[in-house]
Amino acid sequence: MMRLSVLCVLLMIAALTGCAKPTPYDYSAFRQSNPRSILIPPPINQSPEVGAGHSVLAQITFPLAESGYYVFPVAVVEETFQRNGLTEAQDIREVSLEKLHSIFKADAVLYLDIKEYGTKYMVLASDTRVTLEARLVDLRNGQQLWNGFATASSAEQQANSSGGVVGLLVQAVAEQIVSTMVDRSYGIAGIAGNRLLLAGRHRGLLYGPRSPLYGKDPVETQ
Repeated sequence: MMRLSVLCVLLMIAALTGCAKPTPYDYSAFRQSNPRSILIPPPINQSPEVGAGHSVLAQITFPLAESGYYVFPVAVVEETFQRNGLTEAQDIREVSLEKLHSIFKADAVLYLDIKEYGTKYMVLASDTRVTLEARLVDLRNGQQLWNGFATASSAEQQANSSGGVVGLLVQAVAEQIVSTMVDRSYGIAGIAGNRLLLAGRHRGLLYGPRSPLYGKDPVETQ
């Protein structure tokens, strides 16, 4: 009887969990702001990889443009900061919203943080992982419009590999050789950036005014 009772409780929990719907994201401030142009300052890099910031920044414009927003050219933005004596991402992050708006006239600013970037080697495998966090803030009134995070990993592509211990050893050696010759993190960063900023995803950005899908966001974002 006790086993039966425990089984019933577990079944009830599973049923309740299965019926639970994801909490909808509040897009009211986003819709009211309706940003058309986005400024992207250099991201703050919390990983040990020195080149992570430029690697992420070089690819982050694509998903935003595809989502229907005008994105200020990141090279021009970075040069503007440098000409004003700002070369460190943390110092740029501390520039006031009013100052950013007066210089660039953008509607919103996207603050990026690189939480993970690089390859970790283990005995039988290696994992190249990139994790990004972002906040979209209205430059006209300082209100946060959206925030999100995304992770991409090379382990996703290796999940279905097989071949026993010998196969895993051979694969690990091959992965290490490739990683030392090519910056695999660069490609993984592109995947993470797309997951984070391509519109139409659950809890993702809304489609921008330049997108043919503008105003036709998924039901879960309503």
